[in-house]
Amino acid sequence: MKPAPFSYVRPASLEEAVRVLAAGGGAARPLAGGQSLVPMLNLRLAPAEQVVDLTRIEALRRVEDRGTSVFYGALTPHAAFEDGKVPDASNGLMRHVAERFAFRAVRNRGTIGGAIALADPAADWLPTVIALGARLHVAGPEGERIIPAEEFVLGPYFTALGEGEILVGVEVPKLAASARWGYSKVTTKVGEYAESMAIAVVDRARRSARIVLGAADGAPIVLADLAARLLDGARPEDLAAAIRAELVASERDFAPAKLVMHTTTIVRAARDAVS
Repeated sequence: MKPAPFSYVRPASLEEAVRVLAAGGGAARPLAGGQSLVPMLNLRLAPAEQVVDLTRIEALRRVEDRGTSVFYGALTPHAAFEDGKVPDASNGLMRHVAERFAFRAVRNRGTIGGAIALADPAADWLPTVIALGARLHVAGPEGERIIPAEEFVLGPYFTALGEGEILVGVEVPKLAASARWGYSKVTTKVGEYAESMAIAVVDRARRSARIVLGAADGAPIVLADLAARLLDGARPEDLAAAIRAELVASERDFAPAKLVMHTTTIVRAARDAVS
């Protein structure tokens, strides 16, 4: 199929892009890497009267080491993490994640900001930045604001971005040398979106832990009770029942098989983070 007719705008500045998107209302859609939007337009799953191409905006490409954190511009491609071309705030976690989703052609063009702003429930970057305690920088008609990553996604493909707002970048606090992480992902075949994905970041020296489940049929789930148990010395293998209880308490309607798969994924990620 081919997309329905739309107008095309390629602003040169962030201010111009915000102005154009705000004027277009819900009929204008921002284009970052295009790896999700273009196929959706072709299938007419994402109707748009106007496409606002962000790729000329240099402010969205900047990457800055800020001492205690690293700021990644929204247009930073996945391949830049995979290839180690940007500073690493995550002790290797972001590089590991970037290497394992989609295919190289997609990773060359797709961007971290575009993937997060799409808010696909099965996407990889969302649980990653939540597990890392990232802050999302947003610009809009009312100025700039910062949203904690765990508060950004409100539901499948639904975020806290207001009309005319653009995700400018992702600020990731640097993990301490004592921090460890674990990652587990289930897919039907290589390159597919996750059926289940869990990321655990544990720093027992600093009494800090965060475990996040992705591909959870909605916003990623932060497992706070599990994190506290791990810091108290519990073994992940002994916590399957507690994990299932925490998932059930999230009020997601998980089928029994899905609940078992998510529990297994979480145990594997947590085990790797504390081993």
